[in-house]
Amino acid sequence: MRIVLVGPPGAGKGTQAAFLAKNLSIPHISTGDLFRANISQGTELGKQAKAFMDAGNLVPDEVTIGMAKDRMEQPDAVNGFLLDGFPRNVSQAEALDVALKADEVKLDAVLDLEVPEDEVVKRIAGRRICRKDSAHVFHVSYNQPKQEGVCDVCGGELYQREDDSEDTVRKRLEVYHTQTEPIIDYYRAQGLVRTISALGKVDEVTARAMDALKRDK
Repeated sequence: MRIVLVGPPGAGKGTQAAFLAKNLSIPHISTGDLFRANISQGTELGKQAKAFMDAGNLVPDEVTIGMAKDRMEQPDAVNGFLLDGFPRNVSQAEALDVALKADEVKLDAVLDLEVPEDEVVKRIAGRRICRKDSAHVFHVSYNQPKQEGVCDVCGGELYQREDDSEDTVRKRLEVYHTQTEPIIDYYRAQGLVRTISALGKVDEVTARAMDALKRDK
């Protein structure tokens, strides 16, 4: 299956992508991983992306599209893939359609993870990260540490990242509504969108997603 995963920040796209890719035996292709891989490997596209990023500018669509296209043409993606973080806007969605058509394949589904805006703010703004090890993540509501402000694992100080403040989260949501959300209507016109609630436990959301995808077969 060839799937695009969309949803606002804090919807759990990365977590669901990992589970779905494993269940469907297809590679999880995330924009973040693509950028890191291309930059670390020193590819031509990676060098271009790094130049823009170092200058504090957004990486142009054509560079992102080039990275995604290269990754989708790798042997492990012949029978399908799950795209996470791409396409990010309608022009990227159109470019993806062109690339897939050139390879004589098409998308099977666009999975839209739906989460109320207040829940997104609560999820992200409530996160607390360990200063000693950023892999140690807690939450003021969902995963409280035994001692406030102290990591259960290593005793490091827990803090709120600047990107996780409520004001920043709401700005990120504005960007999502303006730039990314329109791709849902773009794909809905093609009959590809399957919207599911991303509320509840991780395995419950995964089960909903798998059910939605099976109905498309």
